[in-house]
Amino acid sequence: MMMHIFDLHCDALYKIAESRGTLSYSDAPELDTNYARLQEGEVRMQGFAIFVDPELPDPLRFQNALDQVHYFYDEVLDKHPNMVHITEWSDIAALQPGQIGALLTLEGVDPIGNDLKKMNILYRLGVRSVGLTWNFANLAADGALEERGAGLTAFGRELVTLFNRNQILTDVSHLCERAFWDVLEVAKYPFASHSNARAILDHPRNLTDAQAQAMFQRDAMIHVVYCPYFISEQEPVSITDLLRHIDHFCSLGGVKHIGLGSDFDGIAYHVHDLEHAGQSQRVIDELLKHYSEEQVRGFAHENFLRHLPR
Repeated sequence: MMMHIFDLHCDALYKIAESRGTLSYSDAPELDTNYARLQEGEVRMQGFAIFVDPELPDPLRFQNALDQVHYFYDEVLDKHPNMVHITEWSDIAALQPGQIGALLTLEGVDPIGNDLKKMNILYRLGVRSVGLTWNFANLAADGALEERGAGLTAFGRELVTLFNRNQILTDVSHLCERAFWDVLEVAKYPFASHSNARAILDHPRNLTDAQAQAMFQRDAMIHVVYCPYFISEQEPVSITDLLRHIDHFCSLGGVKHIGLGSDFDGIAYHVHDLEHAGQSQRVIDELLKHYSEEQVRGFAHENFLRHLPR
């Protein structure tokens, strides 16, 4: 049984920008989430992250983010009329047969420094979901791998206030624990774009039971990630291993708050038989062995639709 899938996170824009636009979004085999593979996998909406390499010098970061926005428009949208830029949340439900929603997101606010004007520019260009950090610290908060583990800064709180005002989703996936709890206090639209369960695999990028339960109590979504490093220490990692994280989140009361966030194009290794977006229906097939059709449709896309900002 084929089901439409909403995938909330990929890094195709980073790969295209790194290639200086030589990778064709249409069908480049180097892109896990190219257009042909989204069609093959029945991916009906794809989140496209702007991710700037932390090794890039500060003065170059905002330009690099703008370069990725350029490729989002030039490679993804302009050359593929059936790719629809999601700028209003109502655009998702309005997608027509054959169309694929393209959601522009920001993974870490490092490119904007401490300049709210730059965040406003990215919003006007179409960014509708923002994770404050990648794995380390910036001027907004500390990331999941930052040893200090500090919470939101005053600037970070300003940003979340801006997100609340503009119905921008605040992504908690890469935050350290203290920053996570600070965000949950102030964000109107928190969610996790690509996170798994720490009770299944103890990794700083995964969410604890307390964090997951707090998200569910806030009626917030958690999208499980396909990165093997966050799934299991055993190799090869299977789709069944991924389902253990969904099972655990469901045991905490999250059956109506789970979605999918592959991290395709941002991972060097893949789950066995889940190497690119064209194979996405294999997740659905495995889920249907353990969950009802209604529950699986929720995981695939309906849960996210129910939790959109109104």
